[in-house]
Amino acid sequence: MATPIYEFAQIPRLDPAVKARARVRRVRDAGQAPTVGVIYNPRSHRNLGADFDCGICPHVHIAQPRERGQLPQALAEFAAKGIDLLVINGGDGTVRDVLTCGQAVFGDDWPAIAVLPKGKTNALTVDLGVPEDWGLQDAIDALDHGSRIHRRPMLVSPSKEPGKRVAGFIMGAGAFTKATQAGQSAHKLGAFDSMVVAVTGVWALLQSLFAGRGNAWRKGARMAIGLGTADAPMAHSGHGDPAMRQLLFASTLERLPAGIKPFGPLRNGLKLVAIDQIPRRTTALIPLVLLGKIKGPLRERGIHQLAATQFSLSIGDQFILDGEAFPAGDYRIEQGPELAFVAP
Repeated sequence: MATPIYEFAQIPRLDPAVKARARVRRVRDAGQAPTVGVIYNPRSHRNLGADFDCGICPHVHIAQPRERGQLPQALAEFAAKGIDLLVINGGDGTVRDVLTCGQAVFGDDWPAIAVLPKGKTNALTVDLGVPEDWGLQDAIDALDHGSRIHRRPMLVSPSKEPGKRVAGFIMGAGAFTKATQAGQSAHKLGAFDSMVVAVTGVWALLQSLFAGRGNAWRKGARMAIGLGTADAPMAHSGHGDPAMRQLLFASTLERLPAGIKPFGPLRNGLKLVAIDQIPRRTTALIPLVLLGKIKGPLRERGIHQLAATQFSLSIGDQFILDGEAFPAGDYRIEQGPELAFVAP
């Protein structure tokens, strides 16, 4: 989990001998303690320099993988133990790695999942309503006494290698890639979570308002987006170069950090917003759009908000999935299995 995923060839694979072992399923008796598996990422921002209580109780099993390649084995061991709850102790990147590696282990039959917000960014826990100080015991208690929130991650796969799929919740390209790079600088200044969204958002807006169209923030990236199984081309407003989009943002989350609402009234399932190379006068409206203050169609202005069962993306620049950069190319984005997340 220490090395960024830049190539799909780097996705860890589960040993066939381990994969052959079926997941153990059991029914808990009334009052019986749940069996819990914890993936603890010691490199996550809020875990640095902290010791994790590995002796909390005998029914809690903890794995501390130092790299992504160790995740499949750890998850397979949890599955063999018949865990009732999988706890992910880390940020959005750790969640992405666990869900990606867990596909070969759990398939469509995942245990309940809890996420402890310990990373630089924790967009998923914002959506789930998990407080920043949520701990392991809180998550275990919530398994029986909390709520369940169902979400389906996005599965991103290269068009030429559909079997290699990375799971995540927030994807972006164009100015979003620049904003992510700016966010790394904001982290160094001590800004995290919603503050990062605010800082980078203001900077991106200023760049778009005062820079020329050749500026990287306004230029965006060359991309073609096909909607649904038929790959119907996404409409273009006619503003700027029709082969370019200033920004692409997609997610299956329903609540985002800083209260932004880039998808307008859309809430459920896979949603995306694409922005053409819009003029400055439209750029000035972006804050109101993000806050959900502008109603009605925005397509003629160059802002496309829509839901899709799946979509294809052919892009000439890097894109970002949960904080990591992926290479230019042709991709398919669809929804993964419905997962049950434990929340307070």
